[in-house]
Amino acid sequence: MQIWAQLNPTEQAELLSRPALADSKALSDTVADIIQQVKQQGDKALLAFTERFDGAKLETLRFNDASLSSFASLIKPEVKWAIDQAYANITAFHQAQYPNDVVVETTPGVVCELKHAPLASVGLYIPGGTAPLPSTVLMLGATAKVAGCARKVLCTPPNKDGQIAVEIRYAASLCGIDEIYLVGGAQAIAALALGTESIAKVDKIFGPGNSYVTEAKQQVSRIPAGPAIDMPAGPSEVLVIADALANPVFVAADLLSQAEHGTDSQAVLVSNSSDLIEAVKQQVTLQLATLSRREIAEKAVKHSRYILTDTLEQAFEVSNAYAPEHLIIQIENARDSLDKLTNAGSIFVGQWSPESAGDYASGTNHVLPTYGYARNYSSLGLADFMRRYTVQELSYQGLQNIGNAIMDLADAEGLDAHKQAVALRLSAVRKQSEGLSEEL
Repeated sequence: MQIWAQLNPTEQAELLSRPALADSKALSDTVADIIQQVKQQGDKALLAFTERFDGAKLETLRFNDASLSSFASLIKPEVKWAIDQAYANITAFHQAQYPNDVVVETTPGVVCELKHAPLASVGLYIPGGTAPLPSTVLMLGATAKVAGCARKVLCTPPNKDGQIAVEIRYAASLCGIDEIYLVGGAQAIAALALGTESIAKVDKIFGPGNSYVTEAKQQVSRIPAGPAIDMPAGPSEVLVIADALANPVFVAADLLSQAEHGTDSQAVLVSNSSDLIEAVKQQVTLQLATLSRREIAEKAVKHSRYILTDTLEQAFEVSNAYAPEHLIIQIENARDSLDKLTNAGSIFVGQWSPESAGDYASGTNHVLPTYGYARNYSSLGLADFMRRYTVQELSYQGLQNIGNAIMDLADAEGLDAHKQAVALRLSAVRKQSEGLSEEL
């Protein structure tokens, strides 16, 4: 347990630091080499990487099963129901986010519009690893479907038999995704960005992944005319703010639900009660022993932080400084504190709102900014799958009304052609008007 008020600013910053990422230079060079090989060799490189990293020797990259929904019969009924329920809630929440176009006559005769359109093609990356992630398929696929994206491309690494989990196939079918490729890692990101013989490039890439995937997304986003990406991301994390009335069993469960994601995940508890902190630590030990992913969670728990603050106000300051991916508020009258908590990817209010709800089925999106990016990035939403653009239409009267302002500003900036584009139009109408007057 660390007492916040007894630490100097340097020590406080160190306490809130994330687990160190991999050697950035070595990681960057490795990913750059993978991208270059995909650029030069296309499918050949992808097939070689899939055999090397995933142990699957494939003849083709595309998952060719024409009827993904047929796999519904292979899923346990309770899992199918859960996927259906999560899909419905995610769809409902994101449908409510659909933006309204705007039309404003800023000056008589000058009409300005803001319009929205779905991205034409999106790449959805679904990590492989130790567990299938149909929830991520839903978070990305359902949102892309609601946005109206015409082409939805899913990339995910296969197992050694060249297959993907039935839950992923079924979730993809619900989301209208029929273009699936059996490729993972940085090489999948490179393929989505550059295109290969089998995979046409996309406009934007979405989805979480390991440090190689994250680095690849950042590198391809810098390619001229390359794809956009959803957000930078690091290891998953949670911060819980709890007071003396919080249930230590619930708090410990929330910390561990994050810890089991991966060995580099981080769980932080901030409380104004030392008794609560001690009770939570005991519960963490007890609950940890019951987890099937105990070895992973144990390593992640080493990154845990237990921080004692003088007041809840100080706890809010700590949270804002950390800017967690997930923030859980287990305090009395929790909703009253929302306005004071400005930096978080997603907030879970009260003791009945576990982080697991947002990960799976409440309806909010679980693709969130991590590693402190919650200060300046938002949780994934419908707007991320759309682009906005402006339209303006001026009548002659409208151009007259703002013409002098345009020409004076262009003149001040020394841009003669800009000024002339207005002056010639106004002059042409005046000459035409004078000509008509002479004829009369």
